[in-house]
Amino acid sequence: MGKKLKKTISRSENMRRIKSKDTSIEIILRKELWKRGLRYRKNVKDIFGKPDIVFKSKKLAVFADSEFWHGKQLLEGKYIPKTNTEFWTKKITRNIERDREVNNKLKSEGWTILRFWGIDIKKNVSNCANIIEKTLNTL
Repeated sequence: MGKKLKKTISRSENMRRIKSKDTSIEIILRKELWKRGLRYRKNVKDIFGKPDIVFKSKKLAVFADSEFWHGKQLLEGKYIPKTNTEFWTKKITRNIERDREVNNKLKSEGWTILRFWGIDIKKNVSNCANIIEKTLNTL
C-alpha cells in the first residue's frame, strides 16, 4: 500500500492531447498584441487555413507554428520520432506542404502572411509583435 501506480502514456495518446488552437505560443503572442492595443480575430474559420490571428480589414494573417508539427525540427534534421518514423515523417511533410498551400492561396487572394516559430515567440515575443505592428502600419 502507499505506492502510486504510474500510468504510462502512449505516443498516440500524448499526441491526441495536443490542441490545435489556443496553444501556449498563440496565447503569448495574442496577449502581447492585446497589450499594445492591437485588436484581432482568432482562428477565423471562413479564411482558408484558419489563421491563428487575423486582422481582417488589413488582410493580414498570422500563424504561430510549433516546431514539431510544422516541420522545423524535421527539416533541420534535429528530431525525428524514433518510433513509427515513416508515419511521422509523412505526416509532418504533409503539414509542411499544407502550410505552403495555405500561403499560396491566401497570397493569391491578396493576404499578407506572417509565420512565427514557437521558439521565436517564447524567446522574444516583443520582436514578433513589432513585426506584426510594422506590417499593419504598412498595409
